[in-house]
Amino acid sequence: MIATPPKHKNSSLLRQLNTDFIGGLVLIFITLLALVIANSVFSPLYFSVLNYHAGPLSVLHWINDGLMAIFFLQVGLEIKKELLDGELSTWPRRILPGVAAAGGMFLPSLIYIAFNLNTPNTLRGWAIPSATDIAFALGVLALLGSRVPTSLKIFLTALAIIDDLGAVAIIAIFYAESLSVLWLAFAGGAVATIVVMNKSGVKKLSPYLVLGVVLWIFVLKSGVHSTLAGVALALTIPMPSSNNQPNSNASPLLRLEHGIQPWVRFLVIPIFGLANAGVILSSSFWATLLEPITLGVAAGLFIGKQFGVFLTTYAVAALGFADRPTNANWAQIYGVSLLAGIGFTMSLFIGNLAFPGSPEHQDAVKIGVLVGSLCSALLGVAALLLAKNKRSAEN
Repeated sequence: MIATPPKHKNSSLLRQLNTDFIGGLVLIFITLLALVIANSVFSPLYFSVLNYHAGPLSVLHWINDGLMAIFFLQVGLEIKKELLDGELSTWPRRILPGVAAAGGMFLPSLIYIAFNLNTPNTLRGWAIPSATDIAFALGVLALLGSRVPTSLKIFLTALAIIDDLGAVAIIAIFYAESLSVLWLAFAGGAVATIVVMNKSGVKKLSPYLVLGVVLWIFVLKSGVHSTLAGVALALTIPMPSSNNQPNSNASPLLRLEHGIQPWVRFLVIPIFGLANAGVILSSSFWATLLEPITLGVAAGLFIGKQFGVFLTTYAVAALGFADRPTNANWAQIYGVSLLAGIGFTMSLFIGNLAFPGSPEHQDAVKIGVLVGSLCSALLGVAALLLAKNKRSAEN
């Protein structure tokens, strides 16, 4: 019997690029569709459906509080997998994308604050431009194929995962509503029960998922945003070390991740995009474009992300704390830094949390996210194409 050769340690991330490429195209189509519907004769129906109450929540809340919990579950699974047994499993691997992600969150937030200093009621949105949309960014990067070295694709993936971790922490700390100690205690008890199941060697996924639904209800009642139940559940799903479990099918975490990833990429995120990207582009569009929220979000994503990521990456490499990605020149790293400014899913999500009772502010957030992300995507692709051509000419 011939032994199966071990898979390359980066194979899972490279397979993800193929999924993100298609998922990114779907998301682009859905975004355009939402804009078309919101500015067509179907606009009243579109908004009335979103505001329709089905049980205790509106359709929009079911999407943003319920369906997106599955998205956050996948985010949590990816974070745990990469931290335990992936590209972020050792500190040397974490340094470069970790510092780059920190710079790419701090500077955009600072820029947003600068634009909104004179309007204190809008400062609450400071975290909106701090997030990178992993599906969109990697989808655009995948369009360039072999023009971009594999090391840069892995760098952007690791950066986006750490970025997601930072966004989750921001949501938990800064966007919680009035907290209920009783419901938080119930949620803590649910998490403790799941941890005991993990330590007891329970490998079947169904008990974890059933308790996950219970946990979601408790978190929804507690005042902490309910989607964080997905992250909490993900962190308790068992994942034996690959050294002890060469068969990935034996890992409940990997089984769950592989099982929900297509649903998240091609159902959850598109539904979220369809429900949240629709903004009416009326005669007041240009006025909205010049509002502090819009300028802060757009400039934060386009200017803050590229310089925050690039300058911290350059500084870490120049100081000798980490090497720059293999076979990548600084022009290519700058192009990837631009792509980090594509903030869609998480940015819109944080925008909803920052301004829950203000449709005007939410529209300004949407326009800022769309403008900043579009500029980042177009210039990022152009920079990477020029960087490749320049390198080819030099060779």
